[in-house]
Parts: sequence; C-alpha cells; structure tokens
Amino acid sequence: MHSYTLHAPAKINLFLEILGDRPDGFHELVMVLQSIALGDEITVRANGTDDIRLSCGDSPLANDATNLAYRAAQLMINHFRQAHSQYGGVDITLTKHIPMAAGLAGGSADGAAVLVGLDLLWNLGLTRPELEQLAAQLGSDIPFCIGGGTAIATGRGEIIDPLPDGDCFWVVLAKHRSLEVSTPWAYQTYRQQFGKNYLNDDQSQRARRKTIHAGPLLQGIQHRNPGQIASHIHNDLEKVVLPAHEAVAQLRQALQSAGGLGTMMSGSGPSVFTLCQDQIEAERVLAIAKEKLNDPDVDFWLTHTIGHGIQIIDH
Repeated sequence: MHSYTLHAPAKINLFLEILGDRPDGFHELVMVLQSIALGDEITVRANGTDDIRLSCGDSPLANDATNLAYRAAQLMINHFRQAHSQYGGVDITLTKHIPMAAGLAGGSADGAAVLVGLDLLWNLGLTRPELEQLAAQLGSDIPFCIGGGTAIATGRGEIIDPLPDGDCFWVVLAKHRSLEVSTPWAYQTYRQQFGKNYLNDDQSQRARRKTIHAGPLLQGIQHRNPGQIASHIHNDLEKVVLPAHEAVAQLRQALQSAGGLGTMMSGSGPSVFTLCQDQIEAERVLAIAKEKLNDPDVDFWLTHTIGHGIQIIDH
C-alpha cells in the first residue's frame, strides 16, 4: 500500500499581541510565527478499509476524535467523499517529538501533516491556500503549520501572510515536564485583567495592525537582522502566565540570564525559548541554564529556525 512519511515542525511565537474580542468568542490577534526544526513524524498509509486508524506509539495521546490528527483525516473524508471511496481509509502513525501542551503547536502540526498527507495519498492536487482553508476549520494554528517558515498571522490566527524566512537563529527550548498551561485559561484570564484596554472597533484594530507591520520586529525580519528581531520579540500572555506560574517565570529568568539574544515564552506556555546567533552560543546558553536550574523536571531541546512547514521525508 502506498504511504507518505512527513515531518511536522513545531512553531514558536516571535510576537503575540491581543487586540480585542471577536464576535465568534475568540480573540483578534496579531502574531509572528516561526517554524523550528524540532518536529513530529507522521506516516499516512492507505489501509484498504473505510476506517481511520491512528497509532500514537509510546505517546499518551488519545487515538480517537479528540486527537487533531484523527480529526484532520475525518475532515478530509467529509470534504472528499469520492476520493475516500476510491482510495479507502487511512492508517496514521504518529511519532511525537514535540512536547505536548507546550505552546509549540504540536497537535496543530500533526493535523496539518495529515491534511498534506491525504492530499498526496489521494492525488487531490490541493493548493496551499486550499489546504490552509481546510486547516482553519480545525484550529487557529493549523493553517500556519501547512507552509510554515515565518509568517504574520491575524484574525484568530488563521489568516496567514508569509514573511521573508527568519531562519537565522539557533533556539534553546525548555519546559517543565510536569506543568501544563491551559490555553483557554490564559486567554480568559487576559480578558478579565486587560479587557478594558481592548481595541474593539475595526478602525482601531486596522491601525494597530498597520503599526505592527511597519514596526521594528518586521523590519528586522525583512533585513534578516537577528539582533533587531530578538530585541523586539513580545508575548502579551506572559502578563498572566508568569505571575500565575512561578516555575515558568523562574525558567524564563534562568534562560535569559544564561545569555543569547532574546528570551520569551511561546504561545500560552509553559515552554520558554532563547534565540541564539549560532550553534556554539546555543550550546553555551543550554549548559549555563541547565547548571543554574539543576531541575530534573525541566526538559531542554536544542534546535534552530527553518523556512518551511510540512515536508515529505519518505514515500
């Protein structure tokens, strides 16, 4: 049976600003998203039945419709019934390397990989915008994960405008193994504490988006200036997550004091990253941070930024 094995990269947020509320209950966001080499491996294989069969190996992830990889396959079956009738169901094998519930879009990357894999397996020939449109029905980060690289994401995160590749950093990532932060909790808490400052009219939101587009972070990305990029990274959700989770605040401080160009929490956390100009600096930052923390509950990863999203490894 024909199969495709794909690499599904994680992402970090170089920028996350909450502009206001949306009628659908989500937040209006401006984010700069960046793919990193750390990623999951997903194999999709025609199984000769009508069924979706998902295997997650040693991972504690569920293998049912609560898993984004499963839901992505179900979405493709619903949209392309003729292809499903012609080619049949799919076995999905998921090998996790991205830490779960970490603010790194691991589940979103898996869902994106299944969309791409079934497009290939069923010979659908979908364009990237068509795949992104399908992805937006599953979750806010999934459209970005399709093409990856560096992009500005607006709306609730599903409107993607690619930027010049910011693949100029090595990255030290760290996360407490035992700690998870709920994304809905982070956004709801931010609304409670800072909702009075929201820009809830279209004109104000458009003006703010324009200011960010013309701002120093995007200028740094345009000119591939690592120092300028790292000095203007920002994440609104740090304002609620760090006070509520002292362990994340301490982890951030330890990484920041270890050196590098810039340190920040990714997404709603609890992972924290430091941007470094090269592998030698990243290895030094990693060694210093490990020594400072001396905490067996903290996992570290050494990776680097990349200019792509889902890629075929084997078929």
